[in-house]
Amino acid sequence: MALRGTNQEFGRPYNRRIVLESIRRFGPIARGDIAQHVGLTVQTVSTIVRELEEQGYILSVREEPKGRGQPPATLRINPEGGYAVGIHLTPLGIDAALINLSGDVIESVHREAPSPTPDLAFEAIGAMVADLIGRRAGGRVIGVGMALPGPFGVESMSFVGPTTMAGWKGVPLRERLAAATGLPAFFETDMAAAAMGERLYGLGLQRSDYYYLYFSVGLGGAMVHDGGVLRGAWGNAGEIGHIPVVPEGELCPCGNRGCLERYLSLEARGRWNGNDAGWVAEVAPIFRNAVAVIENLFDPETIVLGGLASPQLLERLAALAEPLHNSVSARKDRAAPRILVAQGGQHAVLRGAAALAVSGVLSPRFGQIFTAKRQREGDLLNGGDIAA
Repeated sequence: MALRGTNQEFGRPYNRRIVLESIRRFGPIARGDIAQHVGLTVQTVSTIVRELEEQGYILSVREEPKGRGQPPATLRINPEGGYAVGIHLTPLGIDAALINLSGDVIESVHREAPSPTPDLAFEAIGAMVADLIGRRAGGRVIGVGMALPGPFGVESMSFVGPTTMAGWKGVPLRERLAAATGLPAFFETDMAAAAMGERLYGLGLQRSDYYYLYFSVGLGGAMVHDGGVLRGAWGNAGEIGHIPVVPEGELCPCGNRGCLERYLSLEARGRWNGNDAGWVAEVAPIFRNAVAVIENLFDPETIVLGGLASPQLLERLAALAEPLHNSVSARKDRAAPRILVAQGGQHAVLRGAAALAVSGVLSPRFGQIFTAKRQREGDLLNGGDIAA
């Protein structure tokens, strides 16, 4: 979205978020450049910046002079100015992490909880979040983001089968998460959260167009284009695991036969009677076909292979997929291999979930919606309480 300030009645909280978002996205950045980005006067920006500095959200840095005169001070986000909690819920258990505004994992916890019911899961999440917050007493926790397997809102596929949170159909996720934690709550598919985490803190720092293939209990993916994750009309783009690849193959819980994740996923690996080497050799041809499909559909710079599988397993799978099929990605002028193993590690999902909360709470739209609803006297950036 374009970052533009406003003089309307909700202007103050909205403009504060506009300025903060501009610093978060473009920092280190000077006040004058912020004013140009957001369409506010330098005086208005300076007033907002002074408040944000006093509240610890941003830092002012002045470089050593290289000639006559002092260079202008530039502004950047203060990593310790706030924290967000990332939650990853899978059929295997629950992971949670406290993450600062620079994406560093400060504390993390894991809870064994195979296929938990909603009541058990949210009880555990509430305790885990309280534990994490307690380890940074006095720290400002902005919000919580939760990632879990999708798709969402599809009658025959959502929360059905062993690769999803079976039995969670109809659960009001945002409301339950907010009630369990007392924080502003957001949720996303785990594959989109992982792609976002990798973009912010892994390979994505160097690449703006790539496909993130999320290898977990199931299989999903997300196309990152121009730095953003493509979502689709209903937010479910990337369910590559439910592409039928084997005619008259294994029955999938979605109702189709031969779906990709029935052969290529940790759940499929768990059903294999043998070692990793034998399983990888068996599924490598299917993976090779999947790579060609992804490349011809999306024309990515590269396919980033990540998720919950070990890097060793992913490296082996990538190696045995060679030689890759011909596709639009088979170019002589390539600057990157066609397949790369993710660097964000298993924390990529948690970082992406936390980033969802940070961008959600600090976004100008959140400030606009909140003020329009008149749900509190103060603004969250001022330290006011928040209603979920």
